[in-house]
Amino acid sequence: MGLRVNQLFQVPIEEQDLEIVERKGVGHPDHICDAIMNEVSVALSKEYLKRYGHVMHHNIDKALLAAGEVKTRFGGGEVKMPMLMVFGDRATYDVDGDPFPVDELAVNTAKKWLKNHLRFVDPEKHVRYQVELKKGSQALTDIFKRKGKYYGANDTSAAVGYAPLTITERMVLQTEHYINSPSFKKEFPETGEDVKIMGAREGKELNLTVALAFVDKLIENENQYFKRKAEITEDVNRFVRDRAK
Repeated sequence: MGLRVNQLFQVPIEEQDLEIVERKGVGHPDHICDAIMNEVSVALSKEYLKRYGHVMHHNIDKALLAAGEVKTRFGGGEVKMPMLMVFGDRATYDVDGDPFPVDELAVNTAKKWLKNHLRFVDPEKHVRYQVELKKGSQALTDIFKRKGKYYGANDTSAAVGYAPLTITERMVLQTEHYINSPSFKKEFPETGEDVKIMGAREGKELNLTVALAFVDKLIENENQYFKRKAEITEDVNRFVRDRAK
């Protein structure tokens, strides 16, 4: 198949009357699953290369983060049941009789990611791990044993990309990055990383809805909660206004 370039006859998004954009921050369960599975794939690839000289077959892109159970209260609650991180899909567990520690590597990689990105999550106490990765099928794993200059493809896929971002997309993305930045967390340490922002633009008017969790052990009472919420709202509004000029 050769390269084809066609013109898209469509009104650009920025010129349309309605635009809706959503961003899930680093502490959102969807983001956590995607990020951890990506890190597991990278870690597997590096270890396969180190041991065998090439990347062995694996598909690491399915995960589930099941909710735990907590009891919240001002001044600090407790985790009654930890979250459950489930790893799914396939990997190479054995190479010519040499066992490969897929499960151990996956769990350790997840713990490292959680420790580095979520300040209030203890990967040992607050998360359980369930590895459901299975061995790959013979039709796929033997690709790496075939001779030839190039490995054959083991799947079909299509990708869609676009650029540049619209003003609304940039505003939503930059606002989430700001709320999860070290400077913001230093100023407002009671805010967690589980952030979700929806931007809705109607004509030239943009409204942002920010879902931002508070950490109960850093909030002593109801008055402090509403005081800090108002301060955070003003700070985020200032950030958005400065970038909208």
